[in-house]
Parts: sequence; structure tokens; C-alpha cells
Amino acid sequence: MFWQQRELEDFSPDEWEQLCDGCGKCCLHKLEDDQSGEVVYTRVACKLLNSYSCRCRDYANRQRKVKQCIQVTPEMARSGNSLPSTCAYRLVAQGLDLPDWHPLLTGNRDSAVEQGHSVAGLVLDEEYVHPDGFDEHIINWVQV
Repeated sequence: MFWQQRELEDFSPDEWEQLCDGCGKCCLHKLEDDQSGEVVYTRVACKLLNSYSCRCRDYANRQRKVKQCIQVTPEMARSGNSLPSTCAYRLVAQGLDLPDWHPLLTGNRDSAVEQGHSVAGLVLDEEYVHPDGFDEHIINWVQV
């Protein structure tokens, strides 16, 4: 199990990508309170997220097409502020085990979606929500 007992910086690019559980939670728009720094999730998804498969429609070009698209880094995984509590990057950074539904443990790339640990079918495409209205779509079903 390549993710155990290693520093995140030592992962190959392929290993880093495999660590993603495919939940789609990082593709949701988040709002941060300017005063408290608290981050809340909305049910508004990036326009590139396929809301049923939880896969990016243009992963290779996502950061060019969506300027606020996040690139998960070891530092981000360690801080935990921008990633949900179930995120494999965050769990590994904290020295915790992957959940039993993680694709690396099930051997099934779609296990997060199939076992209900994703945003599949639960989100709105950002193209249908005015940016000033994101706060009307704050959710609490994503554990952060």
C-alpha cells in the first residue's frame, strides 16, 4: 500500500492521482467567512464536474478553463481547511487510514459514487446559479 508510511511529497504523479477518491467534494464552490475564516460548502459544482460520475469533463485543461480550480498539494492536505474531512489526501496527511469504500481498497474506480460517498446527483451546475446567490445553496451534508 504505497500511501502508507510515506511523505506526500514522495508520491509519483500517478500515485498522487490514484489517491483521489473521486467524491467530487473538492469541486463544490465554498464560501469563506472573512472574519472567522470558516469555510462552508455549497451544493453548487464547478461547470466541468460531471455531477453523476463525479469526474471532471476536462481534467487535463481544468486549471486553464476554471481559474479557481484547486490543485491539491501536500500543504493543502496538511492544513485541511480546503478539503473535506473524508478526503484521502487529508486522511493520509494526518496518518489516518483510508475509508473502506476508497477505490484503492475496493479496486473499483467508482466505489465512492456507488457507495454514496460522493456528491453524485446532489449538486447544481454553477451555470444555473448566479454567483451572488451561492450563499443560498450552503449545505451541511458534506462533512468538513
